[in-house]
Amino acid sequence: MKCTTLQSSHSLVVFSVVALSLALVPAQAQGAADGAALYKTKCAMCHGPDGAGKTPAGLKLKVRDLHSPEVQTLSDSDIALGIGKGKDKMPAFGKTLSEDQIKSLVAYIRDLGKK
Repeated sequence: MKCTTLQSSHSLVVFSVVALSLALVPAQAQGAADGAALYKTKCAMCHGPDGAGKTPAGLKLKVRDLHSPEVQTLSDSDIALGIGKGKDKMPAFGKTLSEDQIKSLVAYIRDLGKK
C-alpha cells in the first residue's frame, strides 16, 4: 500500500506541475496581446506603430525611438516608471493603467526593440 500511495502522490504532483505550466502559457500570451493592444491605443499616436516615433506628433514632441539603445538599455522598472509617471511631455498613465497593464507595455516595448 505504501508504494501505491507514494506513486499516487507523485502522479498528483506531476499532474499539478503540468497543469500549472499549461495554465501560464495562455496568461503570457494574453499579456503580450494586451501589451500590443494597449500600445496601439495609448502609445502609437506619438511613438508610431513600429515604435520609431516618426509620426507628426512624435516628430513635434521629439519622442524617443523605442528601438534605440537609449531606451532598450533602460531597466524594466525605469521604463515602467516613465509610463506610470510620465516624462517630459509624455503623459502619466499610472492612474489609468494597472501595474499589470504597464508591465505588458514594457514587455511589448522590449519586443519592439528586437525588430
